[in-house]
Amino acid sequence: MHYVLTLHYRDGEGPEMGTPEFEAEMKVWNALNDEMKAAGVIVGVGGLSPETATTLRTRGGEEIVTDGPFAETKEILFSLYVIDVEDLDAALAWARRMPATEYGSVQIHASSYGFQTA
Repeated sequence: MHYVLTLHYRDGEGPEMGTPEFEAEMKVWNALNDEMKAAGVIVGVGGLSPETATTLRTRGGEEIVTDGPFAETKEILFSLYVIDVEDLDAALAWARRMPATEYGSVQIHASSYGFQTA
């Protein structure tokens, strides 16, 4: 079953890019990514730019395009993983190993229809 793990954090939390703490965390991420690839669970992974979100809504037939995040919140979505694992427990096991849980959060969503590659 496919699960989408979305990683969130508040601006200013977590290690700052270029610091030794950031480099140490990147080693953890790279090792985890390598292990997930070796286990054959990664369907896709990607980072999102927090500065360039655009939201599209259609209300009463009118299209509304706004700059900014997806919702009014102090947390931003900065990355996501799509993984293929047996169940929620397996998805949680991978999520627990993600450094972002220490300063942000990881949401785990079961995919209702799976993912397809383009």
